[in-house]
Amino acid sequence: MRAILDIVLIILDLYVWLLIASAILSWLIAFNVVNTRNQFVAAVAEFLERITEPLLGPIRRLLPNLGGLDISPIILILIILFMQRVITYYIYPAVF
Repeated sequence: MRAILDIVLIILDLYVWLLIASAILSWLIAFNVVNTRNQFVAAVAEFLERITEPLLGPIRRLLPNLGGLDISPIILILIILFMQRVITYYIYPAVF
């Protein structure tokens, strides 16, 4: 059971890094540093959008309009960190 919890923690950690990569890539695209006409950039952007949007979408719908500022990745990262702490401090020690 601890191995399953370790895998869950690794997946949550990986998802945080994907959220960070998605945010950085969106900034690079917005400031025209990278071009989405490049097939590799477009493929990476599409992958990151498909993997992060299912969890970011509901958070974006709940948040008020803040202009051009999107804080949904920060909120999702905080939720993931909270889940990791709960698993580490409360669930993991209770498993034999």
